[in-house]
Amino acid sequence: MSLKDWWAERKKKRAESKEAKVEAAPASASAKKTVEAPASEASVCALDSEPIGLAAADLGELMPGAPPGGKINMAVYWAAACGGCDVSLLDIADRILTVKDMANIVMWPIAVDGKEKDIQALEDGEITVCLINGAIRNEENEHMARLLRQKSQIVVAYGSCATCGGTPALANLVPGGVNEIIKYVHDEVPSTKDFQETYHKGNYVHPQTSTEVPEGTLTLPKLYDTVYALDQIIDVDYYLPGCPPLQESISHLLKVVVDFAYHGVALPPKGTIVGVTSKTLCEECPREKKFERITEVKEPYEVDTNNNKCLVDMGIICLGSSTMGGCGAACTRVGQPCRGCYGPSPDVQELGSSAFTAIASLFPVTDEESQMSEEDIDNIMKQIKDPLGYFYAFSMSKSLIMRAVDEGGQ
Repeated sequence: MSLKDWWAERKKKRAESKEAKVEAAPASASAKKTVEAPASEASVCALDSEPIGLAAADLGELMPGAPPGGKINMAVYWAAACGGCDVSLLDIADRILTVKDMANIVMWPIAVDGKEKDIQALEDGEITVCLINGAIRNEENEHMARLLRQKSQIVVAYGSCATCGGTPALANLVPGGVNEIIKYVHDEVPSTKDFQETYHKGNYVHPQTSTEVPEGTLTLPKLYDTVYALDQIIDVDYYLPGCPPLQESISHLLKVVVDFAYHGVALPPKGTIVGVTSKTLCEECPREKKFERITEVKEPYEVDTNNNKCLVDMGIICLGSSTMGGCGAACTRVGQPCRGCYGPSPDVQELGSSAFTAIASLFPVTDEESQMSEEDIDNIMKQIKDPLGYFYAFSMSKSLIMRAVDEGGQ
């Protein structure tokens, strides 16, 4: 299906859905008169009149002391990630100061002094909710993820790296795996190569998983050849995507926890993706879409994006048609294409291949008559400087490709 046909189909389904809701509404509802404030042009979706993005959840007052049954236990763990997800938790603003009224933070490496032995000492299920951000890159990540799963009632995959592998999973594209990465980082990068030549010429030194020193044995976790998303290692209850998740999305997760802890509200069905909308990002994007044919692929800096024109129409690769909505098209609003950090929408099986197909449907090639030769198409494809980086920047762990291997390897 071409991108234009997909868009028309989405509009048709939304119209049918709205009609069904009107028909199903009770007669008394039609008698009620509601007055809504007019939405500004910037806050209206180009597809229909629904607001763009996800509104923040109404959390009411700050944490009103301890829950009726006493404080719950919470944990936060940072696996293979950049730290942005940990920092994003501060986006709950002044509520961060009152979370302690609701919960005992038994682990949060960047904020509290919780040790592995403290988690080991807890009873299974004694942690009510655990947020794990980051991909599983090494044996320590896996060990802690399994331990926290054992001790937690609820585990949330927090952020793009935990949900889909994120940027760390691009390491899966190195055919030689960890050994090739270590060799490059420690032997070939100019700064480290100079260090090796100066201090260890003829006998380069690489990190070891263990080494003996006068004070005892020092250890480093073993790196894995394949980087995994969290649910490829442990059972996950809920997902909160984003790089990092936005404040609006975080508020919905916090509301789930607050309602459960204070009011006994039932949790969402297991597997729920929290803090997203039913739209794709493309549907949330306010830019005007004309589905123009693409004859040249361009980078954002090569084009004047300070307008209302669809980025794809300008030849910029954008993954909005395949990406889950909820961020309010924050990137495309300022002229930067979507790279897919909220993960694949429910309508696609795999984000990268779906986005690639959508973009390719705009090449000047039709069933009736091709306007381009194979050479022309090949030239367009060559303009995509980093195909895997474009289409799998956040989802490599959940891709059909999964990882690269040496020829003849497994």
